[in-house]
Order: sequence, then structure tokens, then C-alpha cells
Amino acid sequence: MTAGGGAPTPYIPNTDADRALMLARLGIDSIETLFDDLPAALRDPAIALPPALAEAELMRLLARRGAQNAAGERPSFLGAGAYRRSIPAITAHLVSRSEFATSYTPYQPEISQGTLQAAFEYQSVVCELTGMEVSNTGMYDVASATAEACLLAARVTGRRALALLEPLHPGTADVVRTYAFGAGLRVDTLSAPQAMTAEHACLVAQQPDFLGAIRDLESVAGAAHDAGALCIAVADPFALGLLRAPGDAGADLVTGEGRDLAGPPGFGGPSLGIFAARERFLRQLPGRIVGRTRELAREGHEPRTGYVLTLQAREQFIRRERATSNFSTGQALLALAFTISVQALGPQGLRRAAELCYQRAHDAAARIGALPGFAIVERGPWFQEFLVRGPLPPAELARRLAAREITAGLDVSARPEPEARDALLFCVTEATAPEHVDALVAAMGTIGARS
Repeated sequence: MTAGGGAPTPYIPNTDADRALMLARLGIDSIETLFDDLPAALRDPAIALPPALAEAELMRLLARRGAQNAAGERPSFLGAGAYRRSIPAITAHLVSRSEFATSYTPYQPEISQGTLQAAFEYQSVVCELTGMEVSNTGMYDVASATAEACLLAARVTGRRALALLEPLHPGTADVVRTYAFGAGLRVDTLSAPQAMTAEHACLVAQQPDFLGAIRDLESVAGAAHDAGALCIAVADPFALGLLRAPGDAGADLVTGEGRDLAGPPGFGGPSLGIFAARERFLRQLPGRIVGRTRELAREGHEPRTGYVLTLQAREQFIRRERATSNFSTGQALLALAFTISVQALGPQGLRRAAELCYQRAHDAAARIGALPGFAIVERGPWFQEFLVRGPLPPAELARRLAAREITAGLDVSARPEPEARDALLFCVTEATAPEHVDALVAAMGTIGARS
């Protein structure tokens, strides 16, 4: 392929003549001039690549490297936003089918009824879990979904400030601040919902909160509404198998992370951002919404059910000034896996799994709290994560557990909350092997006896 004459290039259709013309229009002599503001060491750094390997040799190398991964069967008590779940075996089997391998909402959507039906089922599951009336087809992750919810609140209320109720996941808070900066919004961090003011468009609260405690969402929503703001609940969809739906507690918007019910944690991604809302915010939702309809009845023809895109609110589909978002697409394959997992468990199965998670976490906490030198920090009711103080500083305790091939909880001692002082945030779920808890308790008992 060529443009404007000259020899063709492998991937970019610009010829030497094309590039010379563009440089002349810009008034510069070379492409390198465009990068003068970058330090020379960063412009074209040398990459020390090893010699090429044959395929068989490369596979053996990757197998050896993979065996070094400590995240397999090693006992791990990290949570803080990424949780290992007992996912039904049918989920991986179904999403591995070839027709779902490139699961993506097509640009001529109505010809792909299966993809649209899967998205419709996902929306239905999300609405039932969250107690909301509408859901989009999914977003990148919980952080971007929460940030989009904040922008929606600002559009609806006309206010220019956002309120984040601590403790909130720091990654989510950082993404909200990034979106807010671009939109010219102020972000305030609150330690209590009663600190809301008439300047705030919304109050963002995590359920359970970042340090594991179960919130009284009804009082949080009440404080937001008293200030004329919206309540955004950042909810764990698995915990909603046991906890009250945020919509029933008065939340106006619900976001969450669906990745954990779609597959195991994978080095930070990919993720599935849940976004659900009250029906009055339908036309303000970012992304896409799939609807179900039926053909018109006519003689000799049985009307068929069909699935259609009923809302496409990003700038690619409508006038830019009317778009609510410009994010690209939902995580369709993960949304399908999430839907299969939740439907395979069913309402009672999800509740039993959440109850098992709760019981195992509390049993583990009781055993740790009974060890000499260790204490569980009391913060009221909690679900699967708990704060532990020990006879050693958190970093040293984590190091000693790592020496025994056990991954401790997250060191949260730098957080502002008094209860996080000198503490590690441990997580135990229904997928945590009992023998892993035994190994943790035994190791902590030895460490406490020697301290």
C-alpha cells in the first residue's frame, strides 16, 4: 500500500515523500526533533534481549519460570480487593467454547443474538444482586466504574465536589481523583458520612469497607440524601449473597468488581467493572445497555424474541457533546463467566458460599486471636477480612511468615485510621484451604513464642 508515491512500507502506508511533506508543514527537519523534550536516555533505550530460542527450548524455559511462581498452592492471606473464590467448574468449561473466545459486542449487534443475550442475562443478574433497576453491560474495573459513577452524580446534581468515605480502596480513590481532575471536580475525603455538605454531588462508600468492616449503608445513604447528594455503594458482589442489597439500603448507584466470580486473580487483570443504577439515571449511564423485545405478530408467523442494543451512550455512537463516556467496551468474556458462576450457584448457593466464607474467616480470626502476643482489632461486624496486631512490626511479621512460605495479609500500618496502626489486613475466603489456615496459625504461634 502506498500514499503519495514512493516505496510501500510493511505496516504504515506513509512513504518517505509523505513524511517529508508532513515535516515541512511542521517546520522541522526530522522526526527525532519531535522527541527533543524527552531525555536522551529514554528515547531509544537499548534492550538486552537474550539470543533467540527454538520453540521446544522456549517452552522448557517458560515451564521453569512458571514453577517459580509463589502464587499457586502457597498459603496466601492477601485480599484487599482481589479474592480467590470457589468458582463452579462449569464456568471455565462454558467460556472455553470457541464461540465465546472473542466475545465482544459487535458493531452490527443484532446479527449476534447470542452475545447480546449473554449481556442481557449479565445485566439481569447484576440488578438482582444489587437491588438496582438498570445495569450496563460491564466496564473495565471497579475503579473506573466508580469514577464514572461520580461523573454521573456531578452531571445530575450540577455540583462540583465529590466525597469519598474512608476506608475506601486506595486504588479506587486514586482513579476517582484522576477522573475528577480532568473534569475539574474537587475530591474530599471524609471520615464520617455526617461531614457531607451541600457542595458534594455524591458520597462514595465501600461495602464491606477497605479494612473489612460491614457498613450500615442505610445511614450512609441517609446522610448523602440529607445533603441532597447521591449515594454510590462500591459493593463486593460475592458478599451480597449474604449482605443486604445496596439498593434496598437506599444507594442510588452501585459499582463493584466482578472478576473474582469469573476466574482466579491474574496479576492485576483483566477485571470486570459492575455498574448499576436507579432507572431515573438510565440515560446518564456510560457504556451500553442490552434490551429484550419481540417481533410484531403477523399471520402465519410466530413472533420471536430478540435482543437489541437499547442504549449506546459513548461518543462513537452519538454526538460527542452528548456522550456520557468514551471508554471502549465492556469485558464481555468476563461478564459471561461472572453470569455463569452466579447462575450456577443460584441464590441459595451463593448465600451458602458467602456464609462459608464468613464462617471460615471468623474461625481463623478466633484461632489467631487466641495466640500469645496476637490480637484481632475490633471494628464491629466484618465479612472476610480482619486486622491483626502481633508482637512484631507488620513488615517483620510478614517477612518471617514469607520465610516459612506463607504470604501474610496486607500491611496497612501507614493508613490514617487508628485501628490500622501496627496492623496487617488478613483475608480468609471459602476457597482458603483449611490446611493453609493450620499452617498460618502454627507459624504465628512459633513466631509469637520466640518474640
